[in-house]
Amino acid sequence: MVLISKAQHQGIINNASSPHVRLKSINLGDCRWTEGFWAQRFKVAEQAMVPYMGEVLCGEVGHALNNFKIAAGLKEGQHQGMHWHDGDFYKWLEAAMYIYAQNGDKKLLKEIDGYIDIIGQAQQADGYLQTQVQLRDHIDRYENRRFHEMYNTGHLLTSACIHHRVTGQRNFLDIAIKHADLLYTIFYPETKHYGRFGFNQTQIMGLVELYRTTQDRKYLELAERFINRRGKYKVEDHPTTKGYPIGDMVQERTPLRKSHEAVGHAVLALYYYAGAADVYAETGEKALIDALDRLWENVTHKKMYITGAVGQAHYGVSTNLDMIQEGFIDDYMMPNLTAYNETCANVCNAMFNYRMLTIKGEAKHADVMERVLYNSALSGISLEGKDYFYANPLRMIHNTRDYHAHANITETPKREPYLSCFCCPPNLVRTIAKLSGWAYGLSDNGLSVNLYGGNSLNSRLLDGSVIKLTQETQYPWEGSVTIKMLECKEEAFDMMLRIPEWATGTEIRINGKKAQVEAVPGTFATISRQWKAGDVISLNMPLEATLVEGHPRIEEIRNQVAIQRGPLIYCIETPDLPENTDILDVYISGNTPLKATYRPDFLGGLTTIEGKVLLRQDQKEGMYRSIRKPELKPYHTRFVPYYAWSNRGLAEMTVFMPVVWEE
Repeated sequence: MVLISKAQHQGIINNASSPHVRLKSINLGDCRWTEGFWAQRFKVAEQAMVPYMGEVLCGEVGHALNNFKIAAGLKEGQHQGMHWHDGDFYKWLEAAMYIYAQNGDKKLLKEIDGYIDIIGQAQQADGYLQTQVQLRDHIDRYENRRFHEMYNTGHLLTSACIHHRVTGQRNFLDIAIKHADLLYTIFYPETKHYGRFGFNQTQIMGLVELYRTTQDRKYLELAERFINRRGKYKVEDHPTTKGYPIGDMVQERTPLRKSHEAVGHAVLALYYYAGAADVYAETGEKALIDALDRLWENVTHKKMYITGAVGQAHYGVSTNLDMIQEGFIDDYMMPNLTAYNETCANVCNAMFNYRMLTIKGEAKHADVMERVLYNSALSGISLEGKDYFYANPLRMIHNTRDYHAHANITETPKREPYLSCFCCPPNLVRTIAKLSGWAYGLSDNGLSVNLYGGNSLNSRLLDGSVIKLTQETQYPWEGSVTIKMLECKEEAFDMMLRIPEWATGTEIRINGKKAQVEAVPGTFATISRQWKAGDVISLNMPLEATLVEGHPRIEEIRNQVAIQRGPLIYCIETPDLPENTDILDVYISGNTPLKATYRPDFLGGLTTIEGKVLLRQDQKEGMYRSIRKPELKPYHTRFVPYYAWSNRGLAEMTVFMPVVWEE
């Protein structure tokens, strides 16, 4: 039996005592970025992302704090913002707490506690707390799920648990407990009215986290009940569902345990799967994990973009012909220009995979996390950390869409400093702020290295023994990683090194000598030995820019390729092409050498790839044109990481390009 040290209960997800988890979370603050890519991103989060977002949400633009002040009687006015705006504020508070866990800024904590005091004053006597309902006389509590009460609840519970873990204080946690107790009273009994209420399932994750924090099992039981109800009730209209699509759109046509296909709204689906993974970690129910494995396979191998993005369409239908929005459509149906790929959905994909990684201990889940983080997550925010994308297409062509025709203007040709639907920005920022907590995992007798980046780790293994090490690397720009052991126990333990799926030919050395372990791409290379202070592990992962094609059933990218180098996907933008070039006239030479060059003063410091493209010169008008041999003019250009596009003004862009193999 593994003894769980008390110190390990302050993880991002507190799975220290979860019986069905292979890799436990390290404590918040145990790992700190020190150099390189993620250290730079965390610094931007600390100095720009979180402060700027606080100004927006606490001022007149975002109005989220004002909603709580009005509900608390501290201010006059009306509710402004979407029905889920409370949740946006809770996510921002969570992000701020991750920053505080790293820098210990007492001024920041005082500011946060001031906001918590206002939230507490807004809470009603019985625990109810939803400003979008409290400030509207014509809406009753839990009248209709489209008012997003469950979504806000989930983020409230999660944020409060994180605050408690980081500070040890109960001021926010007590608010959450009071609210969750009311939720249990209303929703645990089986009633027709509330049976189909939950649909944006963040409350499941929040309830499990509250159970882990308080050890009150009723919260876990309620979380499981929300799962059990999906697909139980008929899809016909119901008073609580009016005004919002039903069926596959909200994952309720088919019970989760019988599901084989990811359907409907991608954010709703992946929050749901992540919550179900949390429940499985506590219950170990085989039917639940079997379903999640099937759904992971379907998402990853049939509905996920090369960038790790998910949610192919803004509007469409499921395979059962249910109307869907912002979500999954048919297998391999992967448009580029109209790809929706909501930032929230991409982040949720990483969240789901992190939970699956902890449960299964399989490197493939960390591979998906990494693909998302370096590509379709970071593309949702500008390099300076103050402008946002809601949708993340793989191709952008101007004047092809009426962006103002879309509700809430969530799709835009360039990043915006504020989105009226503000769910994605704080979701992404809290992910960047907490990412060091995903970098390592605690196995039965050792440590897994999940993500690479310059950092220092000061933690404890599951037997309570101290482990201190540093990781030095310029990953993802370079493939070499050096891990130095500073302090550890005398007995043998495991070091599990993730070998990324793309890293064929990786070499591992210990103290300069080749390690007696095979580095198989897509797995953990496990080294078990008696480690000592001063030991050095060296990884050398060959970084080569390669051309990547899609599955032949992805019709839109037949005879096209993308460029990948390590975990990064690259794109070409019009600033790197002759003036007035149409992005659709860009072909890539399949024979061109691809040269990688690190440019410290370009777009915040990154590696570009140089190569030859071919620009078509003879395009004709008309929908269909007769053709002989196209006239192609060679042009030497550079490609930039997908996450960094749209940081040089309005630009056209594409990830996939038609390929020409020259003789």
